[in-house]
Amino acid sequence: MQNSLLLFSAQIVAILSIFLLAVGYLKTDPRAASARVFAAMSAFIVLYLINGMSGQHIDPLFRLDISSWQLICNIGMNAIPGLFMFYCFLVFQEQQKFPLLLVLAFVLQAILDAVISGLTLYTTEIGSSATVMFLDTCMDVLMLVFVAAAMYWTMKGWRSDLVDDRRVLRWFIIGAQGSLIFVIVLVENFMLESDSSTYGMGQAVIVSSIAILCMGMLLVTMKFDYVSLSIGIRKVVDLGEEATPEDTPPFDTDSFNKVFRGGKLYREAGLTIALLAKKLNLPEYRLRAFIHKQLGFRNFNAMLHEYRIEDASEVLSNSDKPNVPVLTVALSVGYQSITPFNNAFRQLKGVTPSEFRKRAAQSRN
Repeated sequence: MQNSLLLFSAQIVAILSIFLLAVGYLKTDPRAASARVFAAMSAFIVLYLINGMSGQHIDPLFRLDISSWQLICNIGMNAIPGLFMFYCFLVFQEQQKFPLLLVLAFVLQAILDAVISGLTLYTTEIGSSATVMFLDTCMDVLMLVFVAAAMYWTMKGWRSDLVDDRRVLRWFIIGAQGSLIFVIVLVENFMLESDSSTYGMGQAVIVSSIAILCMGMLLVTMKFDYVSLSIGIRKVVDLGEEATPEDTPPFDTDSFNKVFRGGKLYREAGLTIALLAKKLNLPEYRLRAFIHKQLGFRNFNAMLHEYRIEDASEVLSNSDKPNVPVLTVALSVGYQSITPFNNAFRQLKGVTPSEFRKRAAQSRN
């Protein structure tokens, strides 16, 4: 009885926290795709929590009857890892195209999970067949792949992220949310049996962890002055003036462009913000704040793309160099292969490098 009461209390705390987070997210930026994905993911997490109160290990006083909604609950719960993957991509891989293969994998997983859940709930022989059990295991593995992809995208680009609060958020996503979802999928689908004596204890630990995490996220967002969840839950404030040593040379936009653009430092392949700070003889934190506040970039790589593509555009539109291969142009401005160059060029200019050169030649004629 006491354990059921504690579990029920943890459920209520988690559900209320998730609800407040989702409402705050949507209220901040209702048009953001990440806000809608987060809201959908929150709704399914609530379904997961409600489903946890329907098991036989729950005291009858607190047990919920959701038999008529069980199929919907199963479909929603199994969609959480995939939605988490989409959420992390939208937040941390801005302006990038989501891999089509993973989109198809998520759609396949959702369809097969719906079919498998239906067979398991409403049939006996087919639902327990070896084929269905094998497909169910494959879908469980796929969910782990989704969480791993989400954590990879969260880690990717951490060094080049110029927004300090979002850099902290990356570690929070990896260390807390991603790890918790990964462990839940792994433990519930591969390690715990629903009819085992340890299932109730495992459920209690999982629910308590979710409640603590959600409460922590809620407290963090309430602590910040403003919350912008279109790019992640983070504080949005103007960067304050940093106290700089007296012997630090003056540094402003003109002096930066004189060295960076004039010296064509952006052409160095593999350039990182740490290497650039060393070349400019500046503390990395100060350069990071300068690029973010003065130049308006939230990502170091985005800044590199802009300088490099502008340089490449001048070469491609130069009538004196009509036959220089596109690959040569890409390598000359700092790219190490043609694919990222083509992607960045199309993103910034709206056309491929070859089409840009063709249009420039037509306009001259």
